[in-house]
Amino acid sequence: MDQTKKPLRIPPQFGTYAERHGVFELYKRLIEGLIISKPQDPLDYLLEQLKRENDDTPAIVIHGPPASGKTTIARLVSNQLKAAYISKETLLADDVSTAAAKARTCQSSGEPIPTELWVELIRNRVKLFDCIRKGWVLDGFPDTREQALALQEIGINPKHFVVLEAPDTVLIERQMGKRIDPETGDVYHTTFDYPGNGDVEKRLVEPPEGCGEEAMVDRLILFHRFIPGLKVAYEQYTKSINADQPKADVYSQVTTFLSSKTRSLAPHNPRIVLLGPTGSGKTVQAALLASKYGIINVSSGQLVNEAIASESKVGEAIKPYVERKMLVPDNLILKLLDERLSQVDCSTRGWVLRGFPRTREQAENLTAAGHEPNRVFYLDVPNDSVYERLTLRSLDAVSGNRYHALYNPAPTSDIKDRTAQHPSDLEEKIRERLAAYYAYSEEISDFYEDAQHINADQDPHTVFECVESMLVSPLPRTLPTQD
Repeated sequence: MDQTKKPLRIPPQFGTYAERHGVFELYKRLIEGLIISKPQDPLDYLLEQLKRENDDTPAIVIHGPPASGKTTIARLVSNQLKAAYISKETLLADDVSTAAAKARTCQSSGEPIPTELWVELIRNRVKLFDCIRKGWVLDGFPDTREQALALQEIGINPKHFVVLEAPDTVLIERQMGKRIDPETGDVYHTTFDYPGNGDVEKRLVEPPEGCGEEAMVDRLILFHRFIPGLKVAYEQYTKSINADQPKADVYSQVTTFLSSKTRSLAPHNPRIVLLGPTGSGKTVQAALLASKYGIINVSSGQLVNEAIASESKVGEAIKPYVERKMLVPDNLILKLLDERLSQVDCSTRGWVLRGFPRTREQAENLTAAGHEPNRVFYLDVPNDSVYERLTLRSLDAVSGNRYHALYNPAPTSDIKDRTAQHPSDLEEKIRERLAAYYAYSEEISDFYEDAQHINADQDPHTVFECVESMLVSPLPRTLPTQD
């Protein structure tokens, strides 16, 4: 930053750095922790928080009615994420905790365990090293909105709240066949999920709550009474999933939701790169994005033409290549892009770039210059659709309007007679451009690992809705694979 120039302007690279390292989220997390914990020494508390190796740990609640499979799913999630598994049973089984002893006393006397006691048990549990380092998965708790609000008051809030749902008739049928392995706590079913191990089969017992229909109906009534309040308390993090399907399908939908991130309040300047073959609609989508969000529409081809027209030094260097219809060297294109993307409007409003990069080397150079995109969209279109879009286009030289033989035909025969096909829309030229694109598409796809693919073989406004939804939502995280 040049402090001799007024007014001072923060370079665009600063914003890229802050976004990549989550600086805004870090400040937000630290301030929230200070307000909730109210430590005696704030500086020591902040230093301790900053020393954590990973602060983005899972905080998940798996909820649902009885026999919905929440325990099975919660254990699977816990195993995959290596996060601590927490349930009412594990909290009450703590032989060291005085709070657990009080809760067991209440339970044995038939009294309901107070909310304050449950909150104390969970607070003590999530403070342990495994929860701090690896995160936690909470199975079937809280039961009521009162308990949820009590947890929120002490700063315990899930990042994902999964509710498994199924018809009551299905749940009652499941409960009647439910069996538990007392040694491992694993849940089985006499019809749908029977163990293949004979030793496990011999150990199976009915659940403590029993398998009777009347008791199950009472539990379902309680669940339906309190679940609306829980959904309101966790409205921003809730996902309801149909549990009346195979376990693998339920688990797949749960992990898809867990890979999503909540929207950040951090300032977000879009830095978008649109990739795709010729005729995929990059120009249309860039124009729609620029129009709706006020971001700067940057085209490498347009920058080249402007540089030549302005007779700048870079333009004079580029001109011979354009006149001879040769590829312009990457360093000259990159110089134009660096100059344009570093201007104030691009730094403050964001940009959408099309026509560049075309190769992995160009993508690497663009990132090295400090212009790393935070969204990369592939507009995927089959070649047949590309030929249909481009070869049937025509141009009216008088009005400058474009027409298409199928989608936007010329309104009169006079206009149709004077239209002509642009040389670049000839089938041979299109074939050359497609070959050039696919020659480097795989290597540039490897570089932009977080790129998102969109089916662009549909109405432009439908494509724009897909682009828009991906733009405003955070990029999904990659969950660890099971060993």
